[in-house]
Amino acid sequence: MFVTRKVINMNFLYDTHAHLDDNMFDSDRNAVIEKIKNSNVGLLNNIASDMESSKASIALAEKYDFVYASVGVHPSCTGAMTNEDILALKELSKHPKVVAIGEIGLDYHYDDTEPETQKQWFRAQLDLAKELDMPVIIHDRESKGECIEILREKGIKKCVFHCFSGSAETAKELLKMGYFISFTGVVTFKNARRAIEAVKEIPLDRLFIETDCPYMAPEPFRGTRNDSSMVFRVAEKIAEIKGVSTDEVIRTTRENAIRFFGIEL
Repeated sequence: MFVTRKVINMNFLYDTHAHLDDNMFDSDRNAVIEKIKNSNVGLLNNIASDMESSKASIALAEKYDFVYASVGVHPSCTGAMTNEDILALKELSKHPKVVAIGEIGLDYHYDDTEPETQKQWFRAQLDLAKELDMPVIIHDRESKGECIEILREKGIKKCVFHCFSGSAETAKELLKMGYFISFTGVVTFKNARRAIEAVKEIPLDRLFIETDCPYMAPEPFRGTRNDSSMVFRVAEKIAEIKGVSTDEVIRTTRENAIRFFGIEL
């Protein structure tokens, strides 16, 4: 059984997108999570990428009081999806610590899954989110605007674009749709011009921070295994870009995410 979290210190970070079930953590997962707990990360979403990780995310959320879960199938993993999987996701979503459907969307960077297949199951999972009145976590990579078109088609209102890598113009379009935008350690990279320009255009009250660990480790740890204890680096860089204090970024992004995911403290 999960334990309702009792937060004493409210000045904590919320890593809204992590993959602590990834096999890169198999040798020391418990130790890493203890390190995260001791690094001022008070809330964390473990995000699913397929059916197995949907179940694993829930298991982590049951074990650790500060961890919440999503359920869903990443576009690159939709090749073997069935209608039974949609029914299974619906059942999994009933768990009280499941806070979103995701990560779902479109990814045309690799050719491992046909675009039409991706779009079919993206629409099906959006339909599920609408039926359940749950927010969605979007993965959009090189879809040439098709991901946004489908979100409009389905009338999705509660949505976050994770690991945002688009332009400032695309960010403005998402803001008009009422969406939130989340940044990883990529914003700290020396070649992150587009991400920095986007951050400048996005109001602080529409931002989340995340690690996407074990990937996207921020500078000066780029190329190493990432974990949620490094989410502070993202907050620090966004504060620098926007000319505000790091504490303000931590507080505002945390409050944004708590409201969006419906977390009860």
